[in-house]
Amino acid sequence: MGPNQTIKRGHAALTKSYFENGKRAWLRLHEKGGKRHEVPCHHNLAAYLDAWINAAGTAADKKGLLFRAIRKGNRLTENPMARSDVLVMIKRRAAAAALPYSTCCHTFRATGITTYMQNGGTLEHAQQIAAHESPRTTKLYDRTQDEISLDEVERIRI
Repeated sequence: MGPNQTIKRGHAALTKSYFENGKRAWLRLHEKGGKRHEVPCHHNLAAYLDAWINAAGTAADKKGLLFRAIRKGNRLTENPMARSDVLVMIKRRAAAAALPYSTCCHTFRATGITTYMQNGGTLEHAQQIAAHESPRTTKLYDRTQDEISLDEVERIRI
């Protein structure tokens, strides 16, 4: 199943963390400090998650975990994927894509916030999406000013 194809969703929850609210797919994020944050899925993300659930064979497990630990033989377990496993996976895939070694989960957060801001999003909404308590924290992830600074530096003629 490709990312542009979606499975037919029922009205019941797909998993504890990926569910339907009205006609939209939503994610329930479990963040540090025990905070829970719910956010609607971008339509492409919903398609990718639907494809993952189908490929993983977990569609019937409505109360199960969305991302589970994988053990020998590429077998999914009932355990949640560990944070360290996520980082190892990101590092491996970043290396394969010739991305810098510094690529990590926060790289994706910064890319998402920056892209959102470049496409006309507001700092206040970016703060809500990222579940930051302060707009100053959200601004730390906004890299739009980095491009402006680089453009300004390139004006230097030697």
